[in-house]
Amino acid sequence: MKFFPICLLIQTVLVFSSLKAQELPLFNGKDLKGWHADVPEKDDNPDAGPSFIVRDGMLVSLGRPLGHLITDKVHQNYRITTEYRFPGETGNCGILVHASTPRALYDMFPKSIEVQMMHENAGDFWCIVEDIKVDNMVERRGPKEDWGITEGENRRILNLTDGSENPPGEWNRMIIECFEDKIKVWVNGDLVNEGYQSTASKGQIAVQAEGAEVEFRELRLEQISGLSENPE
Repeated sequence: MKFFPICLLIQTVLVFSSLKAQELPLFNGKDLKGWHADVPEKDDNPDAGPSFIVRDGMLVSLGRPLGHLITDKVHQNYRITTEYRFPGETGNCGILVHASTPRALYDMFPKSIEVQMMHENAGDFWCIVEDIKVDNMVERRGPKEDWGITEGENRRILNLTDGSENPPGEWNRMIIECFEDKIKVWVNGDLVNEGYQSTASKGQIAVQAEGAEVEFRELRLEQISGLSENPE
């Protein structure tokens, strides 16, 4: 019996280490290692300024030139936790999950499912040459004959709530869970979207530069073995 506490301690340490090993580096707070930028304007103007920088330990999307910061690695079955804000004028941005073929839409957006961060629309899904289903599809996406995943079609799926975002300038916390063909999104503790039968279940992760400056003081990824009822 005198050895039981030691065995229990060792077991606890091993379990804790296993759980911690499931957390993967996404942004290290120092530089953009593990990411690459795809900014179409730089094809013709390589001297254009950066779209993404690290400032005071934060990842910053400067909004322009328009483009994407994309992980080098492909991920599957994960949770993204981010804290973000618009430090100045609010505008558009998004996190793209299951990203693959670059510039698949409008010669700009990689094939993916976008989780919208645009002020007052955080949590909307935008289908970018990939598709996903939600409950009450007609109510949230419009007439079925207008649905689509490419230019000129209805690619937007409205989120479930109003008023989940904090006032402009304040920090918001967004959690995105992707497991198999399902995606769930929370904003400041509210479940704001839930989709299933996604046409992609793995891919790269991308952050947009889409016109407005956005600061990310946390951007973390963890492996998951299933979807949460409440990840907090």
